[in-house]
Amino acid sequence: MASDSLPFISRDRLNDLLPMIDAIDALDRAFSAGIPTLPVRTVHAIPEGKLLMMPAWSDRGIGVKLITYNPENVGRNQATVQGVYVLFESDSASPLAVFDGSAITELRTAAVSGVATRHLSKPDAARLLIYGSGVQARSHIAAMRAVRPIELVQIVSGTPANAVSLADELRQRGLEAVSVDPAGLVDAHIVCLCTTSPTPVINAGQLPMSIHINAIGSFQPHTREVDSRTISASTVYVEDRAAAMEEAGDLIIPEREGAWDRNLIGADLHELASGQTNASGGRTLFKGVGLAYEDLIVATAAYQASR
Repeated sequence: MASDSLPFISRDRLNDLLPMIDAIDALDRAFSAGIPTLPVRTVHAIPEGKLLMMPAWSDRGIGVKLITYNPENVGRNQATVQGVYVLFESDSASPLAVFDGSAITELRTAAVSGVATRHLSKPDAARLLIYGSGVQARSHIAAMRAVRPIELVQIVSGTPANAVSLADELRQRGLEAVSVDPAGLVDAHIVCLCTTSPTPVINAGQLPMSIHINAIGSFQPHTREVDSRTISASTVYVEDRAAAMEEAGDLIIPEREGAWDRNLIGADLHELASGQTNASGGRTLFKGVGLAYEDLIVATAAYQASR
């Protein structure tokens, strides 16, 4: 296919083609079938942030995501994560489509948390606590509502005015929502950590023993959103063990401290989705770092829906 005829699938078009529940279902099926061994993302330092390259391939297709991460964009009122995703046909390796890369990231990250929450949280979980107020916070609210009967959303943000604004936005859409004290005790069934903080935003002393946590904001070995006590007091689940222990500071740091051991990981998402392992009960924590295969599943599902 000639490059000038490649369709571009924008954020709005992607969301029309692949609603959140469809993305969750596509990923759930893919995890059930198994996760191919693929390279860990390549991360390069650039003057104001990072450049990430994430390739993936299978009989479903071939794809690569090129993403920039620039924390200074918060002050510019621009997204901190931007980029493109290029999808190729599996047999001929011909290019099929170009996607808004940040939209793919936003959708698949929340959808993966949706898969984890479907398998790990209580079916009647109705109270959600979100840390963060950006695009991932919004997409995670959608994902949690897709798999659980959420009645109340509580919001914590490093910029309190943003938490108030997001709560107002949700109430206007008919969902009960409030901003809450970041230092307060957690009264929720599900917690989603969707921040760019390099240090813990929540600690074990705030958390009840029966709760499910999705920690997805940090993706580097030296950063984390939860403290070591939270990790050691939870049953931890991951997308892929090798990728998690390569990139997840939330797990690498407590293991280095001697507070936790990777052999304590309860299961990966293949084992959960395929029914090989069931949720442990008590406090469960899903640590996601993002896999290139997840982008490929979402992109191919959206492309197929466009045909």
